[in-house]
Amino acid sequence: MAEHTIIMQTTLQKLLEEKKYSTLRDILVTMNPADIAAIFDEMEAARLPLLYRLLPKELAADTFVEMEPEAQELLIRGFSDAELKDVLDELFVDDAVDIIEEMPATVVRRILAQAAPEMRTSINEILRYPENSAGSIMTTEYVDLSPTLTVAEAITRIRRTGIDKETIYTCYVIRNRVLMGVVTVKDLLLTSDDDTTIESIMSTNVIAVNTHDDQEEVAQMFSKYDFMALPVVDAENRLVGIITFDDAMDVMEEEATEDIEKMAAIIPSEKPYMSMTPFEIWKNRIPWLMLLMVSATFTGIIISRFESALSKLVILTAFIPMLMDTAGNSGSQASVTIIRGLSLNEIEFSDILQIIWKETRVAVLCGLSLAVACFGKILLVDYLILGSFAEVTMASPFLIIGVICVTLAITVLFAKVVGCTLPLFAKKLGFDPAVMASPFITTIVDALSLLVYFGVASLFLPI
Repeated sequence: MAEHTIIMQTTLQKLLEEKKYSTLRDILVTMNPADIAAIFDEMEAARLPLLYRLLPKELAADTFVEMEPEAQELLIRGFSDAELKDVLDELFVDDAVDIIEEMPATVVRRILAQAAPEMRTSINEILRYPENSAGSIMTTEYVDLSPTLTVAEAITRIRRTGIDKETIYTCYVIRNRVLMGVVTVKDLLLTSDDDTTIESIMSTNVIAVNTHDDQEEVAQMFSKYDFMALPVVDAENRLVGIITFDDAMDVMEEEATEDIEKMAAIIPSEKPYMSMTPFEIWKNRIPWLMLLMVSATFTGIIISRFESALSKLVILTAFIPMLMDTAGNSGSQASVTIIRGLSLNEIEFSDILQIIWKETRVAVLCGLSLAVACFGKILLVDYLILGSFAEVTMASPFLIIGVICVTLAITVLFAKVVGCTLPLFAKKLGFDPAVMASPFITTIVDALSLLVYFGVASLFLPI
């Protein structure tokens, strides 16, 4: 796909240089708006307005929605008032809101000035809802039907008003704005009697969300129920809008990206990586790096505390990285599994005892397997091949290897328990569990593994 985009971009640039505008237009009208937007986003800024003006009005609006905010702002600043109004007239309300949220104040004022009064009212209504709520991602353009309409009258209404709606497949039955039920176009078309009333064929078992529900929970409902659209109601069960599947997909992508960035100890950013400056990337990464660096000093303090013990058996130092890394990896496995379960509502805090018991059994199996493999590796590689224990006289090499393996099994157990419980406590306290992923867990488990290592070594070895 990327190779195809590059080829198309090169072709369009060549046609643009040769001023073959009719050929350019003929090619563009055959393409999907998302593909056109991908090509436009890579075009030189000076050529973008000319290319955009070659598109038919409806295709131009669909392409505009798919473009990156920077390219959208560039075009808006170059639009005449009439051109801007034409674009806005073709946009759905939720798309217009998404664009406004990315624009500077001066551009927003110009957009609102050129928007039709009905759209401006709808935009202002949606912008009143909290960020990341169901209300903030809904659209007010839906098909509503009265329960007293007949099937024939309902189909006529859909034909008359549907062109301005984001989706017409699911229609919402309301009385005095109160949501009573839903009926699909399939229901209407397959009803044999055109005089049948909507009230007699509508489904009253309606699953809806509140305007203040979290957008991530709403997106999960699309995944659970396979909806194409979901009604949004207020506290009085009045229908105020709908959320469509494409908006839910955007939310899923946004939330997944945010969780991945948090799990990697990065402050989430709304910009794509290629659109960010090195300074912006630095600003998002450095706070957590600073925090983790300071917290990692605890491991240095622990090593310093046992410096005299290490000086007696220097061979112990060689296995510190392996123990710390294995423990950190074990903790990360558990934490990522629990974070995923929390994000999908598969796990609750009340399950904590079951989770600890399950992870404890997993840790025992993993710890024993790793300990056996570690014993064989040290015996074969370090002891027989490399001769790393040749100068050790204070203790039996087999006793030292046993201490290392026992420590490994214990640290894996501790790491699994810490890794599975911290995200649960974070969720309980109102924090995002994703912040308790790899870097944070690893820092804690590193300190624990050193304490266990030196504790076991002090118990069994003459140090």
